[in-house]
Order: sequence, then C-alpha cells, then structure tokens
Amino acid sequence: MTVLDRQSAIDLPEPFRSWFAGRGWAPRAHQLALLERARLGRSVLLIAPTGAGKTLAGFLPTLVELAERPRKRNSPRPPGLHTLYISPLKALAVDVARNLERPAAEMELPIRIETRTGDTPASRRQRQRRDPPDILLTTPEQIALLLASADAPHLFGDLKRIVLDELHALANSKRGDLLSLGLARIRALAPEAQTVGLSATVADPDTLRRWLVPQRGEGEMGDLVIAEAGAAPELSMLDSAAHVPWAGHTARHSLSEIYALIAANTTTLLFVNTRMQAELLFQELWHINELNFPIALHHGSLDVSQRRRVEAAMGEGRLKAVVCTSSLDLGIDWGAVDLVVNVGAPKGSSRLMQRIGRANHRLDEPSRAVLVPANRFEVLECRAAMEAVRAGAQDGAVERTGALDVLAQHVLGMACAGPFAADALYEEVRSAEPYSALPRKDFDDVLAFDATGGYALRAYERFARIRQMKDGRWRVANPTVAQQYRLNVGTIVEATMLKVRLVGGKARYGGRVLGEVEEYFVETMSPGDTFVFAGEILEYRAIVEDTVLVVRSHAKEPKVPSYEGGKFPLSTFLAAGVRAMLADPSRWKSLPNQVRDWLEIQRRRSRLPGREDLLVETFPRGGRHYLVAYPFEGRLAHQTLGMLLTRRLERARLRPLGFVANDYALAIYGVSDLSLAVRQGRLDLGELFDADMLGDDLEAWLAEAALMKRTFRQCAIIAGLIERRFPGKEKNSRQVTMSTDLVYDVLRAHEPDHVLLRAARQDAATGLMDLRRLSGMLMRIRERIDHVALDRVSPLAVPVMLEIGREMVGGEAADALLAEAEDELVEEAMRGDDRVQ
Repeated sequence: MTVLDRQSAIDLPEPFRSWFAGRGWAPRAHQLALLERARLGRSVLLIAPTGAGKTLAGFLPTLVELAERPRKRNSPRPPGLHTLYISPLKALAVDVARNLERPAAEMELPIRIETRTGDTPASRRQRQRRDPPDILLTTPEQIALLLASADAPHLFGDLKRIVLDELHALANSKRGDLLSLGLARIRALAPEAQTVGLSATVADPDTLRRWLVPQRGEGEMGDLVIAEAGAAPELSMLDSAAHVPWAGHTARHSLSEIYALIAANTTTLLFVNTRMQAELLFQELWHINELNFPIALHHGSLDVSQRRRVEAAMGEGRLKAVVCTSSLDLGIDWGAVDLVVNVGAPKGSSRLMQRIGRANHRLDEPSRAVLVPANRFEVLECRAAMEAVRAGAQDGAVERTGALDVLAQHVLGMACAGPFAADALYEEVRSAEPYSALPRKDFDDVLAFDATGGYALRAYERFARIRQMKDGRWRVANPTVAQQYRLNVGTIVEATMLKVRLVGGKARYGGRVLGEVEEYFVETMSPGDTFVFAGEILEYRAIVEDTVLVVRSHAKEPKVPSYEGGKFPLSTFLAAGVRAMLADPSRWKSLPNQVRDWLEIQRRRSRLPGREDLLVETFPRGGRHYLVAYPFEGRLAHQTLGMLLTRRLERARLRPLGFVANDYALAIYGVSDLSLAVRQGRLDLGELFDADMLGDDLEAWLAEAALMKRTFRQCAIIAGLIERRFPGKEKNSRQVTMSTDLVYDVLRAHEPDHVLLRAARQDAATGLMDLRRLSGMLMRIRERIDHVALDRVSPLAVPVMLEIGREMVGGEAADALLAEAEDELVEEAMRGDDRVQ
C-alpha cells in the first residue's frame, strides 16, 4: 500500500475539483491512489470499508480519462467501449449505474453509461454490440455471451479498464471460474486494459490480486491499496428475556424484541440464512405489526419486478424494515438503513462483516448491528463471530481450482465466437488464476468432450458440438449449437424438486403423490432407508426421473430423518472459536445466564469439548442407544461423517438405525449398547473415527448414493452436455433428470474416468461433502478422542437429539413438535438440577 501526499489532490482536474468542493468533500487518499495507479498503467485491488467511496474510487480514473479525451468536431463521443464494470448481482449493477450517472450529469461529462443484464431488452442488447456505450455495467453471464460472438474483438478491442466489484463474492465459485476465463479472453483482445478489483472483506488479498493480471509464471499480482479503516461497528447480541430454545432456527422466541428494534430505528435490514426462514419471519412480523410499519421481503426466489420495487422503495426511504437473505449481502447503497439485525447465527465472520456494512454507509460513523441467536449453540457462535469482527479477523479463503465443466462451457463459447487453435487457447486459459495450474491432459479431455462427448458417447452425433478444420483449428459444428449455447450459458443450476410417490411393494411407477421435497433431502439415501414424511414412515426404493418412489414401512424408527438448518455451513474459523470458548470457562461470563448455566451443568454431568479434542458421549434412551460426537465442523462434513460411521457400525454388527447432524454435533442411534461395546473392546473409537474411512468406505457409499447423480446432473448442465433450454421451448426437470441419469450410468460403466465424472467428484468433495474439512478434523482428533459413558442424555446432546424423528412441517406446527420434544429431553437431562431453564 502506498500513502500518497495530500498534494496529489492538485492532480485532480476540473470539473472534478469543483464537484468535490461543491459538496464539502475532499477526495480520499485511496481514491487518489487508484487514479495514480491508472496513470502508471497498473492493475490494482482496493480493499475499503463500506461508506469509503469504493465505487467512486474504482470509476474515478475512467471518469477523468473520458472527461479529458479529445473530441472530434462532428462526433460528440468517440466510439468504443472504454470501461467494463462486472458485478455479481444484477441489482448491484443497476444501483451503481444510478449512482454513477449522478456525478457524470452534475459535471456535464459527455459520457454514456448503460447496464446489460438478463432483464435488458433484446433490442438494447443488440444496439450495445453495434454502438457500445463508454461504460457498460454487466454480469459474468453477459460477459460470456458477448465473448461468444464474432463481433467480440470489435466490442472489446479498445477497452481501457475492467472494474470487478465485490470480487471476493465471485472468486470462490463456478461463476468466478466462468468470469476468470472471460477475463483471460478479454485480455487477449485488449492486452493494455487495466483491471481494478473492489472489495470490502478479503481474507486472502494475494489470491484476488492474481485475478487482476495474466498468470504467466510465479508471483504475478496486481497492486494493493488498503483504505483507511472506518469507525468500528457497534455490534451486540440480543440477550432475550424469553426462554432461549435448545434447538430450532426461527428465533420466534425473540419476535417481540425484534419488532421493538424495528420500531426504534428508521430502517432495519433483517438478514436470515435461507429463503424459508425469510418467508416465516416476514409472516410472523406482519402478524404482530400493530403499528402497520411498511415491512417488505427480498430473496432470490421472488419475481424480479417485486425485488426491484422493494429496492426502489428502500432507496427512497419508504420502508421501515426489509426481511432478506444473501440477496442483499452485497454493496447496494441503502443510505437510510441505520440498523442490521442478523436473525440466526451468521455462520462466518466475513459474511457478518459484509452484512454489517449494509447499515449507515458513512465512513466516520459506526454501523450498528444486533445478532439474534435462534438457539443455545447459536449463542456461542454469535459470541465467537462478534469477537472475530471486533478483532478484524476473517474466515480463511477456501482453496479451489477451476472447474472442468465450466471450462467445457467456455471452450464451446470460444468456438461459437470463431475458429481457435488448441495450443493458443490452452495458454490463454492458463492465464486465468483458477486455471493457472491446469494440466494439458485435462484441457485436451475437455476439448475431446466438446468434440465427441467422450469415448463412450462419440457414436452419438448430437454430442459432437465442435469440429476440427483442415488447418487444425476448431470451430462450432453448426449454427444450432451456437444458438443452444447462448440459451444455456451460465453456472447457476436451480434446485430440483422431486415428487414423493407411494407405490406398490415392487416399486412399480404409479400411485399417489404425497408431496414434493428438494432433491437434497434424499440425495444421501440408499435403497431400504426409511424416513418420516406426510405423517408416515416410508421406505425409499429409488429415484426415477423426477420422482422418489417409496413404500409404507412398518419399521419402528426411520433410519434417515429429515435435515433442517441454515443454508451456509459453519465456517472453520468460527468453529474453532466456539471450541475455544467451550474449553475456557473464564470466557463464559459474557454469555447469557441461561446459556452459562447450561454449560456449567454439562461440565458437571459429562465433559466439555476441548479445543483440539473430540468429545464422544454414549448413553441409552427409550430402548435405543446413542453415540453423540461434537466435531463442530459444519453440517456438510457431519452428514458425510454420519453416513460413513453408520456403515462402519453396520459392519461391526452394532446395528445402527440412523443418524442426525447439525452444525455442531452428530448423533448416531441404534439397537446395540455402544457404551458396553466400548467397555468390552468390541468397539474401538479410534478405529471408528480413523481417517481411512475416506478411502474404500467413501467410494462404496458414493456408488450407492443418489448424491453423485445429482452432482453429475449439475455438471452436465453447466458443461452443455444436457441443455435446459432449446429455441422456442424449455426442458422440464423430469426430462433433464432422465437424460443425465442415463448418461451417468453409461459413463460409469464404460468410461469411469470421463471428464464430467471427474468434475462431479471434485464438486462433491469440495461442496456437498466437505471432504477437505472432514479429513482435517479426522487428522486433528487422532488419539485425542475423549469418551464419556453416561446413563442418560447430556445437556449438550439435547439440541442434536431434537433433530431425530422431526417431520418436515413448517410454521407453528414445527415449533409445537419441537417444544414438546424439548421439554421431555430437557427434563431428562436436567433431572435433579433446577439451574437451567
């Protein structure tokens, strides 16, 4: 970071000096630093807090250059795109355009600023390609579409600058992979273009700095400018006067206190982690809205017109509160917001910092935020998150390499743009940060996939989407392929809903439909597993197309209960913070009394997890026997661990019935006395939790589970093997499922190393199963397992035990069932001690 002398302000030309002075402002040091970097021809990453004028800093060099350019007598504006702004959100692009047009108009700058998103009319998109504006604000998907056209060199050839807003939000996703490949192509078309990255929260600046420049070897990075920190946020946790539940995610116990916070402030943003939670909280607030406050709802499943109306009302200060999900996490400037309420645990300190930044938007005044934990474990998580924010600590970046299915989509897009040479495209792809270490074999496999579908599919003409010309270059096979590519570009695959159909004992297709569940609900099941749905115990037989086939079961207990919880898993950083808090009773004084008493009784009745140890409790209850472990590694890792542990217990003839998991703990239940098995040496916990389970056990489970088919389906859609949309029509989910399931079975049988199967395994390992994190935990606890045999459930086990046997019902019914089960379990765990409520 370079500290510039204030004298640099004189380098700011008119009318900019007058514009700043007219508002009583002075350009900030980081804004001038970006102007200086632009004059030196450098790409740069700016890390600046919300309210620091980050967006203006990113555009200031562009505005100055466009204001100073020579004008031809008969042409008010030279042709050609000068600056490309790329945002992860359409709403953010629209908001930035609005905020950028104001200073341009006030300074009377001859600049044309336009947006291009999926909502932009087709006529305007066509005109933008012929006659581009000076500044185009768009999204990664639109970049991919523009680059897949033959006129891309015309559009981007004179580009001077690329501005990447909220870069951290894209870098660790497939959308980021697609963007990185697009940037590599743009740099090939406009090699002198500078790149500016903007971000408020960055765990690993060096990774993002590598995004800004071509990767040709070791150490290529853009410059770094860090803005002066703003006022520290005023962050607190609601110490509810009501009984804090032992489990659950709705925070209904705090509704009256949340409403009081809304009443006491001008505008409040209420963040939750899932769309279902948003709907529930919104409805509950309206039920108690005696003062008729204007309260709105905002999440990604709502119609775009409704979201835009909410955003407009927010910008005009007409709303008292908005209940929202991560759809409003990023930096839209809501000047009227003076309080952020995070309902439920934030799951990560970086996410919490991002949400806090939505309040105030004034650098010299603190943003105000209140955390409202929904249960007792979330109290611990919220406290750990608050300590992290106050210390400026962020979640560590997740390591990832560029996805092969995204590369397949990009290669096809490049063929749509015009013929390409494989060697040149390979070098271009490797200049993108996520693909900088891409082996040539992987690239060639992707190329072969686009050309033939792979060895097992090459006999089918429909999979031949690119062809090699006589000169060795590759081109698109026919215009229909190019048209289908443009209809299917992108990496966002919507969740598939599956019907639950009751069939005969031989699993014939037909019978009554009981309802619908999201596919994630059944993705970890194997045939024969049982679960509770629609008031019945059902046995899972198979998934056929878009339907889960089930039969009624007389099993006394369901083997695989439903899962509920936040969309985001608990971050590794916060998990370590919670373990550290549990292991140090001197830190409990900051916790609410009822939570502190809960931990005190756990310490007396059993033990508390250590920072690096794994606490395992075994106990009987209601004719069954339980093993509860406390890894604190997030629900994805816990669900994978639960599946693998139950397989091992079955092999040991210890007759497990199933398991449940949340972000903090894992409970396995079954018929055999596990405490006795440990005591007699028939069960060695060290062997049970040995890391070798991630070998053959994992492969055997994946071979049976539906999870891999779902993951493959997503990869096949992104790679373009299966199109969702055709000219004039769209495939329904049933057709897509049938197509991908057939292809998956063929590839597994005849080409197990197919590039899409490799992509699916990589996705499952890093996302759906969190194998890296699970592996790290198993290595950490080796020879550090702390086992306690109990005669009944412990206080710490109650939250995860409450997950067992819960039906997938919403609203008050879910809370009523949970409260009834909680009362029974708490009474048992606390018998003989009246200190805990």
